[in-house]
Amino acid sequence: MNHYSKCRLLSSLSLLFALLTIAGMPAICSAQDSGADVAGAQEQEGLAKQLANPIASLISVPMLLEYEQDIGPADDGDRLKLTIQPVIPFKLNEKWNLISRTIVTVVDQSDIFPGSGSQSGTGDTLQSLFFSPQAPTSGGWIWGVGPAFSLPTGSDDLLTSDKWGLGPTAVALKQNGPLTVGVLANHIWSVAGDDDRADVNSTLVEPFMTYTTPQGSSYTAFADFTNDWETDQSSIAISLGATKVTRLGNQLVSYGGFVKYWVDDTNTTPEGVSFRIQLTLLYPKR
Repeated sequence: MNHYSKCRLLSSLSLLFALLTIAGMPAICSAQDSGADVAGAQEQEGLAKQLANPIASLISVPMLLEYEQDIGPADDGDRLKLTIQPVIPFKLNEKWNLISRTIVTVVDQSDIFPGSGSQSGTGDTLQSLFFSPQAPTSGGWIWGVGPAFSLPTGSDDLLTSDKWGLGPTAVALKQNGPLTVGVLANHIWSVAGDDDRADVNSTLVEPFMTYTTPQGSSYTAFADFTNDWETDQSSIAISLGATKVTRLGNQLVSYGGFVKYWVDDTNTTPEGVSFRIQLTLLYPKR
């Protein structure tokens, strides 16, 4: 990693660290008021459990800052990526919800491919829509299914597939007390776009498990299994992390960090370990 990349990483992480420290201060101060603390802890635990459910009836705006290194055929590349993932639920009727989940990325990378230099800008966008019953099944399962769309919004040739993609997505989970266990999956095929670019035919499977405490802290483990059927390349990454629900003034937030270990990588994914810090804005129903 060159000097410029180190400075870029340190300045970005310092900014987020400052924001997360400020976010934690209200929780520390509120502990002095026992009555408010009990009510606040109950609210935080409930919100933390909702956050463990990707299709909960909770408006949230996660912002994830991730640093990755040792990327590319020569393992010389590094990438700083900000991912914004607004989740917005809509009530369709008394039995069904529609949950919109959008993934937008802003990327700053260098030396991903030999001689490619640096690129900064937006990446492609993934839009998922889940149709989900409002009530769990008799066995306690919560599920959702629907379409996923890949939009070629990348601002640089090396930040986009230049393909429009479409496919199915689904999620299923079960919450038993403080434990949430589930799996999310999607598959995307390219249906239009630049004929000179490679077709998209990729699968993502993401099992996850979260343990939530009465204080609104969550400890999460999840794995990302991806496979590119066009190039016959696959990757496996395992992530471990913790988050905490608190208040930033009048704003409910969740903050935390994750460590990701790449068990199996490709030419476009990192090797070894990468790091992620996240801050999520929460807008519960009143």
